[in-house]
Amino acid sequence: MLSYPKPLDAKEEEALFAEFRGGNRQARDKLIEHNLRLVAHIVKKYSQPEKDNEDLLSIGTVGLIKAVDSYDGAKGIRLGTYAARCIENELLMFFRAGKKTAKEVYLYDPIGTDKEGNAINLLEIIVAEEEDYTDRYERRQKLSILPRLLAANLEEREQEIITLRYGLDGGKELTQREIADRLAISRSYVSRIEKKALRKLREEYEREENVIS
Repeated sequence: MLSYPKPLDAKEEEALFAEFRGGNRQARDKLIEHNLRLVAHIVKKYSQPEKDNEDLLSIGTVGLIKAVDSYDGAKGIRLGTYAARCIENELLMFFRAGKKTAKEVYLYDPIGTDKEGNAINLLEIIVAEEEDYTDRYERRQKLSILPRLLAANLEEREQEIITLRYGLDGGKELTQREIADRLAISRSYVSRIEKKALRKLREEYEREENVIS
């Protein structure tokens, strides 16, 4: 089992960054080494039987290096918080690249239209035992801040549909058709409201990301 140096406390981290900015490359190396445990922790969440974890650790470490090189303490966040986002982004880029070359049908690919002319994908036709990993992880990350964004940005009906669609109340995630049946409205109307609500949430989510980046 790999052993990693303990994380630095805030004062040690600040002192090393001061040395690094003064041209001390050893300080940079130490900042990287003492955050390798974070890389391993995040990679563990991404581990899959068919993937080589050594490769994922290398990719995650690239994200950590980018984080150390671009970190700005003046923004008021700890390196660990910023580095976690950079590591995750690097891993997601790796998984996206794999998706582009894979010869398979994705659950979100349209396979036709319903009688109302709305696109239908496989996810709405079958119950998938294993959802695409990258999509699932990205969705989980975004859903973690949705309760706050829902209340602040969406109208009552929009909140209701997004809550049902993504199981934010702890229940089962419903398809647009199931939501339409429950609320006694058309599926196309559900689709329009969902798209509008997600557009609002995406704009707010991207605004928050820009604060961190």
